[in-house]
Amino acid sequence: MTIINLDHISSNPLLPEVKTAMIEAIQMDYANPSSQHKKGEQAADVLESARESVAKLINCAVAKEVVFTSGGTESVNHAIKGVAMANAEKGKHIVTSNIEHSAVIRSIRRLKSLGYKVTSVSVDEYGQVNPQDVADAITDDTILVSIMHSNNVTGTIQPIEEIGKITTEKKTILHVDAVDSVGVVPIDVQALGVNLLSFAANPFYGPTGVGGLYIRRGTRIFPLLDGGVQENNKRGGTENLIGIIGMGVAAELARRNMDSRLLHTFKLKEKLLEELPNYIDEYIVNTHPEFSLPNLLSISIKYIEGESVMLMLDDDNIAVSTRSACATGSLRASHVLLSIGLSHADAQGTLVISLGIDNRQEDIMAFLKSLKKVVTTLRDISPLYKKTSRV
Repeated sequence: MTIINLDHISSNPLLPEVKTAMIEAIQMDYANPSSQHKKGEQAADVLESARESVAKLINCAVAKEVVFTSGGTESVNHAIKGVAMANAEKGKHIVTSNIEHSAVIRSIRRLKSLGYKVTSVSVDEYGQVNPQDVADAITDDTILVSIMHSNNVTGTIQPIEEIGKITTEKKTILHVDAVDSVGVVPIDVQALGVNLLSFAANPFYGPTGVGGLYIRRGTRIFPLLDGGVQENNKRGGTENLIGIIGMGVAAELARRNMDSRLLHTFKLKEKLLEELPNYIDEYIVNTHPEFSLPNLLSISIKYIEGESVMLMLDDDNIAVSTRSACATGSLRASHVLLSIGLSHADAQGTLVISLGIDNRQEDIMAFLKSLKKVVTTLRDISPLYKKTSRV
C-alpha cells in the first residue's frame, strides 16, 4: 500500500544515508563518550564530529554552544525554565507571542504558577509578530523573550532578526523555537542575534528523540537535567550517541542540499496554490504569501470540519494534518488560528499540508482530486453549507 505523505511537519522518514550511519554505529558498539579509556575517547570523538556538523548547519561560532537533547520539547523547556531559574534575581517577566507551540506555552504556564509574569503579544492575520510590540512589552524586569521562528500551523516566519536587534539593545535574552525551521530553511544564529535556539533532528530527516539547544556563550542559564558533567555541564545524562550520529549526518546533508530541497518543496507548494481554486471554493489561506516555510500550506475550508476531511483523505491513503501532532486529540480550535482572527467554525475546518523531498507533482494532483470528492461529500451533509450560495 502506497501512502502519499503530506504531513511532513509531524514526521519525516530517515534518509538512507542517516539510516546506514546509525546501523553502522550500532554495529561499532561504542562505549560511553564520558569514559576515560580508549573506547570512550573514540565515542567522544564521534560525538564531537556530529556536534561540528550540527553547529555548521546553524552557523555556530563554537561547536560547544550546541547542547544535545532528547528533542525539541526538552530544548524548549531547558531554554525557558533554565533562563528563568538562572535570572530570577534580575526579574520575573517573560515576553512571548499568542501563537507559540505547546512546549513554549506550557513551560511558561509552569513558570506563571511560580510567580513569573508574562506578556503575550498579538499577531496579524497571517500570524506574524510586530517587532515594535515586542519592544514595547519589554520592561526592566524582563529576563526573556521567546518567539518562534516559524509556526507549525500556518508556516509563517517571524522577523527574528529585527527582534534580535531589539533584545540585544535592551540586553534581554532571546530564545527562538526553530524546531520546524532548522534544516528546512537557512538559519544563522549570528545573523539572527539569538541567545538560545531550540531545534530537533526529525524535520531535516534525522531520527526522532534527538535534538539540540544552541546556547550562546555568556548566556546565563541553569541545566534542566542535573547529573553528570556531560554536554559542557549544560545537560546531565549519557548522550544518545546513536541518535546524535544520525543527526550529524542529517545535518550535513541538509546543509549541502538546502537550496535544492527548498526549491523542490516551494515549487510543489506553488503548484498546490495554483491548482487549488480549480478543485474547491470558499477557503482561506492562512499562510503568509511571502514570509513562510517553503514546505507548508495552511488552508481553512468553510462549512466543514477538518478532522473529518483528514480521516476521509486517510481512507484514500493520503496523510495530512489539522494541527500540530502535539495537539492531536484536542477538541478545541487551534489557539494559533483563533489568534489570527479566524472564527471557531473556520478554524475547525483547517488542513495543514506539509511537503517533503519525497513528494512529487503527481502527489499534489492526487491530493486535490481526493480533496474535491471529500469536500463535496461533507458539504452535502453539512447544515452550515448554503447550497444557494453556489454558482
